Amino acid sequence: MTRASDPTPPLRILHVLDHSLPMHSGYAFRTRAILKGQEADGLVVHGITSLRHTHSGPAVESCDGLDFARTPGEASGPAVIREWREIGALAEAIVQFAKEWQPDVLHAHSPALCGLAAVRAGKARGVPVVYEIRAFWEDAAVGNGTGSQGSMKYKLTRALENHVVQNADHVMTICKGLKGDLTARGTSPAKIGIMPNGVDLGLFGDPPPRDDALARELALGDGPVIGFIGSFYDYEGLDDLIAAMPALQARHKDARLLMVGGGPMAESLQAQAASSPAALAIRFVGRVPHTEVERYYSLCDIMAYPRKASRLTDLVTPLKPLEAMAQGKIVAASNVGGHRELMTHGETGILFAPDNPAACAEAMAQLFDDRAGWDALKDRARAHVARNHDWTCNARDYRVVYQDLLARKKGQSFSPAAEKQTI
Repeated sequence: MTRASDPTPPLRILHVLDHSLPMHSGYAFRTRAILKGQEADGLVVHGITSLRHTHSGPAVESCDGLDFARTPGEASGPAVIREWREIGALAEAIVQFAKEWQPDVLHAHSPALCGLAAVRAGKARGVPVVYEIRAFWEDAAVGNGTGSQGSMKYKLTRALENHVVQNADHVMTICKGLKGDLTARGTSPAKIGIMPNGVDLGLFGDPPPRDDALARELALGDGPVIGFIGSFYDYEGLDDLIAAMPALQARHKDARLLMVGGGPMAESLQAQAASSPAALAIRFVGRVPHTEVERYYSLCDIMAYPRKASRLTDLVTPLKPLEAMAQGKIVAASNVGGHRELMTHGETGILFAPDNPAACAEAMAQLFDDRAGWDALKDRARAHVARNHDWTCNARDYRVVYQDLLARKKGQSFSPAAEKQTI
């Protein structure tokens, strides 16, 4: 494949990914937003996925106008050996694809398996590597119940992360919490940039009217509705939200709780709700197609995110509250580090003590008592998202990182200020 004859062709960025569209996940949607934002900024982008992309399809697949190459084969064997083989397969796939596509930069996204594969391939091809951390996967495993802090697997995953951070040319994180943790481990702050979670306002910027037919189908009545739309993991604190409902109903008897999604905690949460004095006020609807999600958002007055306090929730900023703010919803969330980085109490959302159903109920009740302030709160929240978390704007900052790496590779100096004036 040859390049255009233009003396300054657009930068070509190959994104190295765990998985991508058409699989649906927060990871895949953030990837889509990044690549779309970079295309809008004039970059040429392509993705390549690891063996953990399990959706069957062609070797190179176009999804939503974006192109993704797939790593062929499968990895087997016991733990550690299997992951090592995954890394090797992905590294080889990157090298082979890069021979034809000729990327200027490899941009790998966590987990560290993708990062190490990119570092290997980058050295083989002489291409600089950016490694982007969306969460520490050892902490995520603890949060979703598949790992335990301090275990051998936890320590190995953390050591691998440290190795990739040391060997990548530049590191990006999604929030200050992750950057601070890496800095405490000994990585220079100058090596670490922040690209916060964002929202494509073209998708979330025009909230639909309330779907009255769906409200009647779910028997929600005319009272206020609290909603949660997402995955049912223990760290989300949904048991505290359910436990808060009796106290909330004592003050607002028509209040309803709408739970949309599924996950490891689904059965226990449904059992808890069934035995609650507020059982008749709680609705579970299971997982819904992504195209239907806006219908359920339209039914909710307040979106609740009662995450429990943990390393994961203190260090990592979630995406869902930003999407809710962009939808024009009131956001009430537990006062953990990840939420504090996204919103200011009383200005763009409401924060309440984590692991505390009484505090959750009180926060919701006070919001329902003071509806007069809702419109101003919604307006401030949406303006905050548009100003600080719009992918169309934020994705441009990647260009500065790429240009700096390529200038250093050539032994040249680079002025980020001058570059920003040109984009």
